[in-house]
Amino acid sequence: MPDAIVLFFLLGLAARLVRSELRLPDGLYDMLSFYLLLAIGLKGGVELSRQPMAELAPQVLACIGLGAAIPFALLPLLRRLGFSLADSASLAGHYGSVSVVTFAVACAYLLKAGVFFEAHAALWVALMEAPGLVAAIFLARWGAKGPGADWKKLAHDVFLGKSVLLLAGGLLIGAAAGEAGMAPLNAVFVDPFKGVLALFLLELGLVVGSRLGEVRRFGPRLLVFALGAPLLLAVAGALTGKLLGLSVGGTALMATLAASASYIAAPTAMRIAVPEANAALSITAALAITFPFNLVLGIPLYLALAQFLN
Repeated sequence: MPDAIVLFFLLGLAARLVRSELRLPDGLYDMLSFYLLLAIGLKGGVELSRQPMAELAPQVLACIGLGAAIPFALLPLLRRLGFSLADSASLAGHYGSVSVVTFAVACAYLLKAGVFFEAHAALWVALMEAPGLVAAIFLARWGAKGPGADWKKLAHDVFLGKSVLLLAGGLLIGAAAGEAGMAPLNAVFVDPFKGVLALFLLELGLVVGSRLGEVRRFGPRLLVFALGAPLLLAVAGALTGKLLGLSVGGTALMATLAASASYIAAPTAMRIAVPEANAALSITAALAITFPFNLVLGIPLYLALAQFLN
């Protein structure tokens, strides 16, 4: 039986495809995304307060390394598919970064299936958000003939953008407060989490439904990349989890993060750093193709891969 939160996404998608007038109130998308980012960070921070930091060092290095390596691996593939340097770098940046919502859905899926995973996994999300963006921007500037980007402004937007700031801030608050300190806030940040996630997925279903027409405009090569890249990257993520000695659930989450694509932080960073790239191309691939694929088919596949490796 499919998870109810995935059905909310499919409801939004179906509503847009049949041209329903269903829409969420203005501003609710931002409020829900703020809540989810902060709640995920807080939960991870509480678990961090229980962990010896020295033992987490290999995971920290692996997450940063994996996120930074993905654009270097994807750029030659994208160039062979005929995309320009700017568009290739932008796409590589979107797939080098991660989707927090995909991570949240994967966690809910594992909990429903009774599969254990490391409770501090939110740390991996925070660590993998920015390195892929930085690597993709480097590739775009290094290969371009034109003037370089404003690196100071870029660093500010990448590392202090809302996604990274809320995740990292939540991690720090949760780690500092600990389980006892956060207990009074459970009614706000723990109990309603799945309900808020369901509403957010309903809105994303509406957004994805409105973008499906653009898939035809960009041609089959984008479809091939947006469906093939997650499968290849999931293998890299699962192998990383296996080498780190993560649990089956932790390995599945690492595979999911590697396979996901950012559609919140990446579009902003790429628009600033690589303005010549076609922004619609990257957001269509990440949001209209890869995101629903991961939600409906990818996450169960990545769990099966983790079980096979372990």
